[in-house]
Amino acid sequence: MKGHIAAATAALLLCAAASAFARQPRNDPATYRDKPASEAAANLLERARAQADGGSWELIAVGRVFYLSGDRTAGQRIFDAILGGDHEESDVYRIARVYAEAGEWAKAKPLFDGYVQRNPKDKTEIATIGAYYLLNGDRATAEQLFDRSFAIEPEVWATVAAAGAYLKVRPQE
Repeated sequence: MKGHIAAATAALLLCAAASAFARQPRNDPATYRDKPASEAAANLLERARAQADGGSWELIAVGRVFYLSGDRTAGQRIFDAILGGDHEESDVYRIARVYAEAGEWAKAKPLFDGYVQRNPKDKTEIATIGAYYLLNGDRATAEQLFDRSFAIEPEVWATVAAAGAYLKVRPQE
């Protein structure tokens, strides 16, 4: 009997996943083929927003493209909507990374600082934030964050982020 229940449950989950996939907007080649790059991108970003289906990480990715491509207003609107609502700490971290990637350390730093304060045991992100401090010329704070991260538990991604920053390599996403 348990096997039949498990099989029925698996079938229901598969149907639900297939139904959700079927509802996703398709990327029609007519929206990007032979279009000017800006029009193709705008059409695909519109599709991506719909495909994100309210997912914060996905929307941050869409906002990132807007922000880094020069439409900072559209990207900022997405970030503000996420941060203004019920959000995860990882959302703050991801948006701060976009600001850092855009060369806007003054916007990234307070988000990173708040993240570290609220997540004192997040060894990988603490080291990564330290790497951004080092890349922005604050070696003392960077090394304090590296010390904190490495004291929690040595971990390859934290170590690589720190090493790369000394060589002017941005942390990997």
